[in-house]
Amino acid sequence: RTSRRRVVLFPRTQNLKMASMTMSAACAQPLAARRFQGSRVSGKSVVRAAKRNVTVKAERDGPVLIGLAADSGCGKSTFMRRMTSLFGGKASPPEGGNPDSNTLISDTTTVLCLDDYHLNDRNGRKESGLTALNLKEQNFDLMYEQTKALMEGKAVDKPIYNHVTGVFDPAEKIESPSILILEGLHPFADERVRDMFDFKIYLDISDDVKFAWKIQRDMAERGHSLESIKASIEARKPDFDEFVDPQKQYADIVIQVLPTQLIPDDNEGKILRVRMIMKEGVDNFDAPYLFDEGSTISWIPCGRKLTCSYPGIKFFYGPDTFFGEEVSVLEMDGQFDKLEELIYVESHLSNTSTKFYGEITQQMLKYQNGPGSNNGTGLFQTLCGLKVRELYEQISEKEVVTAA
Repeated sequence: RTSRRRVVLFPRTQNLKMASMTMSAACAQPLAARRFQGSRVSGKSVVRAAKRNVTVKAERDGPVLIGLAADSGCGKSTFMRRMTSLFGGKASPPEGGNPDSNTLISDTTTVLCLDDYHLNDRNGRKESGLTALNLKEQNFDLMYEQTKALMEGKAVDKPIYNHVTGVFDPAEKIESPSILILEGLHPFADERVRDMFDFKIYLDISDDVKFAWKIQRDMAERGHSLESIKASIEARKPDFDEFVDPQKQYADIVIQVLPTQLIPDDNEGKILRVRMIMKEGVDNFDAPYLFDEGSTISWIPCGRKLTCSYPGIKFFYGPDTFFGEEVSVLEMDGQFDKLEELIYVESHLSNTSTKFYGEITQQMLKYQNGPGSNNGTGLFQTLCGLKVRELYEQISEKEVVTAA
């Protein structure tokens, strides 16, 4: 069984007739009654012009280029592990190279951290008085030249910014891969590089959630004090708002992490509401959906089929606009108690680009100890990775072989 399916486009009037049937009415049918029994689902139809997404074949020998933008401490590294694992092989620093390298290489993927293209080291930024988020502290010319070279199949000698020492280490040689992923603060800020991407992703973390994550990472992994973390966040926020946040308008997918709406006036931030905002009309990309494509759906899963303690789980799917463009949105509020039961939710999602039944659940279980694995963060990062894998296959006309 696979979720990749052939889609037949009906006239919009027929789509509206089909979509106008509420999910409660649909549950009156025998099959639907069996599938949705015990769940609470509501839906309505939405008028929107039908679009066909175009499959564009590559006319180059270089890699497929993927971009991931986010602030520091927002889960880029975890996301990259989930995504690269879908292409086979373990992503690790270059063999025999600098153990402090930020680069991750697997069988087919190479992930470059754009911190390596800082213009100045830590002391240099102290002298300039600028944060690493400021565009003046990024060497965009070198970033463009080396990305262009890799896209042309050439090797480059890329700098290494050492996060431990705060200085630049000797450069490392990077060969042109099948899939090149640029992750960091500014992948879409330079128009020359932005125009080269085949697909662009932005992780959009709310201030409250970001603060909790950054404390956990910087205190536990980098030995920073709570006071220094707070001072760093306050100093960075104006530059983040000016130089990093605007890039989400260019993204094809935005994964938004927000405080829950299931608990009134919640201040703990342990339960998250995660939204996957997907731009329509993107080449080589068909957005996944819940139940009925194009409709607006609110779904509280059956408690007998999905174990979830207070405050429960709620899903949403529907159309919206984002920076003036039409998008579709998948949303999950709450968290899973038993990840193996995710198969129940997976069976109600379509256009997921899985290669076999249960692949989303399998991938989530694979990284069940990683951050976000029990909520929509891990779910939508996994789903996004599956869509990137399919996009790579369509552009390169090569199949990624996976084992069920």
